[in-house]
Amino acid sequence: MSISPDPARGAEVFANDRAHVFHSWSAQGALNPMCIAGAEGCYVWDYDGNRYLDLSSQLVNVNIGHQHPKVVKAIQDQAATLATIAPQHANDMRGEAAKRIAELAPDGMNKVFFTNGGADAIENAIRMARLHTGRDKVLSFYRSYHGNTGTAIQATGDPRRWPNEYADHVVHFFGPYLYRSSFWATTPEEETQRALQHLEQVIVFEGPATIAAVLLESVVGTAGVLVPPPGYLEGVRALCDKYGIVYIADEVMAGFGRTGTWFAFENFNVVPDLITFAKGSNSGYVPVGGVIISDPIAATFNDRVFPGGLTYSGHPLAAASIVASIDAMKEEGIVENARRIGEDVLGPGLRALAERHPVIGEVRGLGVFWALDLVTDRETREPLAPYGGTSPAMTELAGEMKKRGALPFTNFNRLHVVPPCTITEEEAKEGLAILDDAFAAIDGYYTGKA
Repeated sequence: MSISPDPARGAEVFANDRAHVFHSWSAQGALNPMCIAGAEGCYVWDYDGNRYLDLSSQLVNVNIGHQHPKVVKAIQDQAATLATIAPQHANDMRGEAAKRIAELAPDGMNKVFFTNGGADAIENAIRMARLHTGRDKVLSFYRSYHGNTGTAIQATGDPRRWPNEYADHVVHFFGPYLYRSSFWATTPEEETQRALQHLEQVIVFEGPATIAAVLLESVVGTAGVLVPPPGYLEGVRALCDKYGIVYIADEVMAGFGRTGTWFAFENFNVVPDLITFAKGSNSGYVPVGGVIISDPIAATFNDRVFPGGLTYSGHPLAAASIVASIDAMKEEGIVENARRIGEDVLGPGLRALAERHPVIGEVRGLGVFWALDLVTDRETREPLAPYGGTSPAMTELAGEMKKRGALPFTNFNRLHVVPPCTITEEEAKEGLAILDDAFAAIDGYYTGKA
């Protein structure tokens, strides 16, 4: 990779951003954004020539790595052939993308509705479930993130929901999280049993005949990389079957190789009714999302109009990037690489860090999807930052990582380690070494017994 420092251009980029760009999820006045000049593989660099290992995959979406040549070429070729076309027409790349996605999905899921991103994939999956069942309510975890549009943000559990509660008919419940159990559980088996009992109680008290869908991230992402304990998702599937409820699997962050399988639910013995996807399907090279639809739900709209649509649904550039991404991931064994790196390098390496740094309370994850639950005291499990906020310790940790050449992904008291699925063993070990040094710099925030 060629890095040519250009500080003057960097200053111009920064000035334009601060003068004219309104950033998401931010108070605008205090922003000091990093100006990214380029990227390749698992690295990005700024205009001063500083290179960073991208342990964030940006927003946990660059699964195939930055600037993958096959995907870039597919976008260029499609732009030269047909840059855009309305969704009511058939298009070769749109059909190819839908076919490839359906081939990855479980049997009996043959149709794909394309959206512009993950949030509107969630919106349309909920719309399908409501129309299919004739019911309104949606149940979702408190610890979750489903997007920033009307019902998607209402279904979200984290504090970003609080100023955005305008939609109706969404009910939250507690999912399994053994490290901070809401059910006084001490084993994974207890957590599964009690979490499922809790969910069934919520269903009964809300009224089964009023509930259209249970919406779950197969592995909870931003809210903590919470891997379901054995039997939990299977139990959710059984409850949905018992009460005639649609099971929606949110695979926007966890899908397309992130957990070492094509879809995260494949790590469990479960098949959803609707699957939402987005960023991982093409690493965000072009905005895209979608819903994979089970045959019975698709059949609901054979003679009934589906009341939803988007101008850019199945956009040719996005579709071409999906086709190229899936083909490259298969040809290059990228999903298998993510699983191997998780099992052989990241998992053992992060657990070794926890042995050296008591501020790391728990390590959890799959594939290239990991989170470190950070604490000031392992006995009390006091978080290193409060729910919904940050702390000097977390700010310093992120700063130390950047100083040492890695881009962090932090959320409340957690550090997420979520590199591209293409990361090599050498690069993963580089990241672990950076983390070791960064944690050494904040070990002093630990106040409990070592």
